[in-house]
Amino acid sequence: MASGDGDGGEGAENGEGRMGESVLVTGGAGYIGTHTVLRLLEKGYGVTVVDNFHNSVPEALDRVRLIAGPALSSRLDFIPGDLKSKDDMEKVFAAKSYDAVIHFAGLKAVGESVAHPHMYYENNVAGTMNLYAAMNKYGCKKMVFSSSATVYGQPEKTPCVEDSKLSALNPYGCTKLILENYFRQLQVADPELGVIMLRYFNPIGAHRSGDIGEDPRGVPNNLLPYIQQVAIGRRPELNVYGVDYPTRDGTAIRDYIHVVDLADGHISALEKLFATQDIGASMADQTNTSSLPVFNSPLPKQSFMHSCLTSFISGFVLVFSVRLCGLQSRHRVWNDRPRGGEGVRGGVREENSHQDLPQEAGRFHGGVRLH
Repeated sequence: MASGDGDGGEGAENGEGRMGESVLVTGGAGYIGTHTVLRLLEKGYGVTVVDNFHNSVPEALDRVRLIAGPALSSRLDFIPGDLKSKDDMEKVFAAKSYDAVIHFAGLKAVGESVAHPHMYYENNVAGTMNLYAAMNKYGCKKMVFSSSATVYGQPEKTPCVEDSKLSALNPYGCTKLILENYFRQLQVADPELGVIMLRYFNPIGAHRSGDIGEDPRGVPNNLLPYIQQVAIGRRPELNVYGVDYPTRDGTAIRDYIHVVDLADGHISALEKLFATQDIGASMADQTNTSSLPVFNSPLPKQSFMHSCLTSFISGFVLVFSVRLCGLQSRHRVWNDRPRGGEGVRGGVREENSHQDLPQEAGRFHGGVRLH
């Protein structure tokens, strides 16, 4: 599909029916945010993005507009802002009214959170409190909160389900768990408030156009963008930490979910909020807690690190250097066209309708360009 052709690409035919509803997307220029913004536009919503570009770039929103086409893009606004600033939040909500908020904005690197816990509490917790204060002042009562499966800590059994024990093991996970409890307590005080919280691990992949994807600033914290940056020569090699796990190939297992599925999951939660006026309100109990809806976003696909790597480079002619960091570091080089991965294409579930991503010249699936 050519980007920008027509009036909105693959979802333009559904661009009616939500014209009166306006959604604020915090962190909407980020990886998950851009895919969600695009899907919102395709479904007919008016969208406003607030972002400070801490880990994203303005070009990302330009590419969303390119894919969406001029008609859908006319319903996309951008307001620069930082959730840490109460003045910025006032400016965002004074500018226009919103029917709901999808809240992505926040820091998310576990290692960084351990090194800089104050930065994570200031951004994630205090920033979200500023966001809610502005929502409350201006009468916005619906939110989809992007939480994380890291709140399960080291689970006693897997797969985790929504009522599994919660036990965050690092400052990042703690901020997410604190915010989940914060929203539950807010809802007890204000039964009109509707919040759905989504937990998930590793989004992967990109829009089928290849024009948006995961291309973070600095050193990537996720596997696929790191593989991409090695493939295009931005980084010399991929470090694989741990080669003696009790798995088929000795590498760690990760749960992946396609980013378009995740975007659709957030929109499904949003539509649930619009359809259910008293969500969570009737379930508050005597302990001053509320059972706000919490969902693990769609069932992920488990994949070995090695499988993700071979699946990625099987469609290209590459020389790819990998450092296996076990008891003794050693190099392994993949050359030409290795055999494909074990039932995984970029972490996409086999039954997923988004698995047939094009391999167009001059780009990888994830939006990291070769030229």
